[in-house]
Amino acid sequence: MTPLPHLSHADDLLSFISASPSPYHVVASVAQRLEKAGFRELRGTDDWTGTTGGSFVALGGALIAWYVPEGAPAHTPFRIVGTHTDSPNLRVKPSPDTSTAGWRQIGVEIYGGVPLNTWLDRDLGISGRLALRGPDGAADSRLVQIDEPLLRVPQLAIHLDRTVNEGLALDRQRHLAPVWALGERAEGALLRRVAAAAEIEPERVIGWDLMLHDVQPPGYLGADREFVVSSRLDNLVSVHAGATALVAAATAADEPAYVPVLAAFDHEEVGSGSETGAQSPLLERVLNRSVLARGGSAEDWSRALSGAFCVSADMAHAVHPNYAERHDPDHRPLPNGGPAVKVNVNQRYATDSTGFAVFASACERAGVPWQPFVSNNAMPCGTSIGPLTAARLGVATVDVGVPGLSMHSARELCGTADPGHLCAALGAFMTSG
Repeated sequence: MTPLPHLSHADDLLSFISASPSPYHVVASVAQRLEKAGFRELRGTDDWTGTTGGSFVALGGALIAWYVPEGAPAHTPFRIVGTHTDSPNLRVKPSPDTSTAGWRQIGVEIYGGVPLNTWLDRDLGISGRLALRGPDGAADSRLVQIDEPLLRVPQLAIHLDRTVNEGLALDRQRHLAPVWALGERAEGALLRRVAAAAEIEPERVIGWDLMLHDVQPPGYLGADREFVVSSRLDNLVSVHAGATALVAAATAADEPAYVPVLAAFDHEEVGSGSETGAQSPLLERVLNRSVLARGGSAEDWSRALSGAFCVSADMAHAVHPNYAERHDPDHRPLPNGGPAVKVNVNQRYATDSTGFAVFASACERAGVPWQPFVSNNAMPCGTSIGPLTAARLGVATVDVGVPGLSMHSARELCGTADPGHLCAALGAFMTSG
């Protein structure tokens, strides 16, 4: 299928990615879209009694959003799309200022499974969240995004390391500090720069969650723009598709038959073990409270959960043309062939035959193709939030994803048509069948 009908969705995806260099910016971008569609933000300290329509809860780098159709009973089952907001990257240390041989550098840590060579010789900006002293002593926060090329991790010239093409000649600890300006060590230089970008006084900053991002904008590849190339396709493709599908369900002329839910977790790339991760009680607590707030009982909550279903949407591996032997010979997804349904009998993915059928049926109703995926069993495969959600809530779950290349790279690739295919399938899943 030609990607041209899906260029509008892909264009919007690229704008979304550009505005979302950190999990905190992802949440802000999704919240902005939801509010424009009439959703309202609920806080944990608010009274949720009687809330219907569209609502969302934001917590750091995570967001849970849902839409209650008018007149829906409290026991109405949920249709959940699970995604994650974080991507592997380099994160700034609490005391980052350092220098070597007269070069000013920044101390960073590796977050998630980073192919380190993909971060070499790239122009890097800084983004994330600053924790601030409020005027009355209370804690506050501010997002910061600097898309200027401030930093770079320079590769050693081949003349000084003739073995560089035999493997990654990079010490994870000693040689990863990015260069960001000539000159001797300058304490507080980074703090002053990010504070200025956030338009606050450096003295107000008491902590941060800062990370580096490639400042090269997302775009298209190929003579006919067949491919999308961008940072953070894993997993902003799925977050964007889920948010778009949820808004469409909430604004459609016909009310959905279920309560559609978007769960965008943080810290999936490092195991989901945080208050905003899929292992936390966040989703369970929010959904339970939404049932009770509509006058539901514990029995209604059990019924809503028993009838619920979850699609865990993350990126999938397209077959690599240079390493085809690394893939299962009978399961080789290709770009623009539709989302992949991911199966692993050892429960690295949560898909079983029932889940397979539910998602395949949603694809058929949406008129989009789909592809089966099984990892080469000669090596362990990655996992996703699917098994975590299934185990936490006891909800039937299917793992799916857009096939791509260069997963976890500083710049990834997928088919231009596939983000739109995934969005259409998620919309059909959320609303009917």
